[in-house]
Amino acid sequence: MYRIGVDLGGTNISVGVVDEDFNIIGRGKTKTNSPRPAEEIFEDIAKCISMAADDAGISLDDVNVIGVGTPGSVNDETGYIDYSNNLRFDKVPAKQMLEELTGKPCFFANDASCAALGELYAGAGKGCKNLIAITLGTGVGSGIVIDGKVFRGANSAGGEIGHTVINVNGAECTCGRKGCWESYASATALIAQTKQAMKENPESKMWNCAGNDIESVNGRTAFDAMRMGDEAAKAVVDKYIYYVAVGIINVINVFQPDVLCVGGGICNEGETLLAPIRKYVVEERYSKYAQKQTEICKAQLGNDAGIIGAAMLGE
Repeated sequence: MYRIGVDLGGTNISVGVVDEDFNIIGRGKTKTNSPRPAEEIFEDIAKCISMAADDAGISLDDVNVIGVGTPGSVNDETGYIDYSNNLRFDKVPAKQMLEELTGKPCFFANDASCAALGELYAGAGKGCKNLIAITLGTGVGSGIVIDGKVFRGANSAGGEIGHTVINVNGAECTCGRKGCWESYASATALIAQTKQAMKENPESKMWNCAGNDIESVNGRTAFDAMRMGDEAAKAVVDKYIYYVAVGIINVINVFQPDVLCVGGGICNEGETLLAPIRKYVVEERYSKYAQKQTEICKAQLGNDAGIIGAAMLGE
């Protein structure tokens, strides 16, 4: 028997048929085209599920369960997506809607939690029980798995590590607070920090890396210029890495996971990013003298983590 995982994003709906070895053997995909009515989006999810099953050469009779990872707050008791800003969802009876369309048991969770679960079963955390996945993207996403189970909190809204404060009265966050980790460690924050440094350093090679267009700056710009020997770019990268490390140290001090994996486009910097983070962690973590320490590594599954993790919901 097989499981189906759905990664419902603001841009795409991606579906995979997952076998017992956590391989994706069939896929279906379409544009989300949000915002639009939830009923239309769920009809497209059902179509993508059928598409993936056809691609795998199976029927829905061969499927045990369907899991869906979605941005926003998911109430696993009611099966509702209580709120999703990206999808413009408000109190959507997601579980009921998809079960009526597919005739299969359906489970829902936050997309970051699904990514963490995927890494636990098939990626960076394979074989462990406690994992935290941090995604450095538009914001700072976080998925927490404790004893093999996704941590949701009493109201299914737990785990928003990106909105813990690392600088009191610091930069304003989109959530309304000031000084959130997300405001310093997201890819969005790195881009803003790079642009500011470029304005202050008109001779910086960051301008060359951005094609002399400040609106073309991305998460690679400062790293690329640093590799060209640019001191202003190195200062941006060094400060950014420390911001990321401060949040990671906080996470490790609270949870002491077996594995903490870092995902998102910036993680493609590999050891350029991770090696100095590990150094900061060794210097500042509370558990300096513990025999077992958290492994800090790059997430392995990329976009497939959410699909595989969603497929394992209800396990």
